[in-house]
Amino acid sequence: MTDPDRPENGDAEPVTIKKYANRRLYNTATSSYVTLDHLARMVRDGVDFVVRDAKTGEDITRSVLTQIIVEEEAKGQNLLPIGFLRRLIGFYGDSLQSIVPQYLDMSMRAFTGQQDEMRRTMQNAFGGMFPFARLDELGRQNMALFERAMQMFSPFAPRAAERESEDPAAGRDTDRELDDMKARLEAMQRQLDSLSTKKND
Repeated sequence: MTDPDRPENGDAEPVTIKKYANRRLYNTATSSYVTLDHLARMVRDGVDFVVRDAKTGEDITRSVLTQIIVEEEAKGQNLLPIGFLRRLIGFYGDSLQSIVPQYLDMSMRAFTGQQDEMRRTMQNAFGGMFPFARLDELGRQNMALFERAMQMFSPFAPRAAERESEDPAAGRDTDRELDDMKARLEAMQRQLDSLSTKKND
């Protein structure tokens, strides 16, 4: 079964990175020690890898990728707005927590598709003239996309909490909202798949 968290990389097996107790990272494909910067470059180059604890064999890829993000943010590469981080933290332990990763993944895939279009526009620019208007339009679409990604969820948690405190049967309303949200997510996924198919035709 394909892991939706991993990039599409054909049938190639992901490179195994071992992390030792001294925090050193070992690339088994190149038989050399690597740093988080090396792993960040591998991500940018589209090289799939899995990080495992050298002693237990546990998959710790998620925590290492998170560590890379923390390191990049510390360098001043600020991609994550404070408001976004606050909202994201607010969903830990929330009833909608299980839905957020899927929605964010879908949003990022759509964002990446638009970034590809922006790069093509830059490469095809004629006579050094840069199409700022088109990029500005795509930028606004991207910002709107991520704002909707978080705002879609935000209203539900406080309303659900208020209803549950007032009415023991409020849980049923929350279940209906979750079912509705899942249906909307599935519809969005079908639309994204349809757009992807049209681009490839």
